[in-house]
Amino acid sequence: MTAARIVYLNGAFLPFEEARVPIMDRGFLFADGIYEVSAIIDGRLVDNAAHLARLDRSLGEIGIRNPHDAAGWERLQTELVARNGVTEGLVYMQVTRGVAERDFAFPKAGTEPTVMMFTQAKIVLANPLAESGARIITVEDLRWKRRDIKSVALLAQVLAKQQAAEAGVAEAWMVEDGAVTEGSSSTAFIVSRERVLVTRPLSTALLPGITRASVLRLAQEADLRIEERLIPVDEAYAAQEAFYTSASAFVMPVVQIDGRQIGEGRPGPLTRRLRALYIEAARRG
Repeated sequence: MTAARIVYLNGAFLPFEEARVPIMDRGFLFADGIYEVSAIIDGRLVDNAAHLARLDRSLGEIGIRNPHDAAGWERLQTELVARNGVTEGLVYMQVTRGVAERDFAFPKAGTEPTVMMFTQAKIVLANPLAESGARIITVEDLRWKRRDIKSVALLAQVLAKQQAAEAGVAEAWMVEDGAVTEGSSSTAFIVSRERVLVTRPLSTALLPGITRASVLRLAQEADLRIEERLIPVDEAYAAQEAFYTSASAFVMPVVQIDGRQIGEGRPGPLTRRLRALYIEAARRG
């Protein structure tokens, strides 16, 4: 018999069916909140300190008090993972500005934030897409100007992901002014004709990906050439290799963009190497 799913809500671990959030929660009414996602492999959290640091930064950028320090968050995450018996998958965290009568302005001082977490069992390591390679499309980037904040306001990403689903592909890379910003839920990379690893530099135009940072560090340690610059869509089409990174995908090879074959049409050697290095580093903790 499968054990009951347990979630965390406002200080309590509850059966999934019993967890309730009031309709006046500002996350529900205004998408006024922040979220984070950490991967779990071998029952342990991956890159978690960096995820918690990004959560703290995002909360600070929109003026929500962080309800826990990093050690407190990790204790809760670890307990939730254990209670659900998840050895591979994801733990999701969300903090909203709390519950108050509907008004655009912030509620009165002292309004408690709503804090919620849940886990999802998911195949991460043996994802068959990592062997076959992902097909993706490009879409117009419709988002706001503070994409560096990991907001729960994800409608533009939902629409991009739906376009990808309707096209029968795995992901959508969003494009602005002729250059790739990032994926609908990932960071975009290419390997240029000169065998240089290229990704867009950090700014308010994109989310500072945690897996992105780890992959760049591993690439530096492996003495790979790196350029942080804009990626014109035409250059992405002509790349030797392409891949995207995220907490749930790790390093995912891309073999086709908008119907155009990338490289030899299969995961390239540099992408495979970086995926293996990342998994090895994640398992070392």
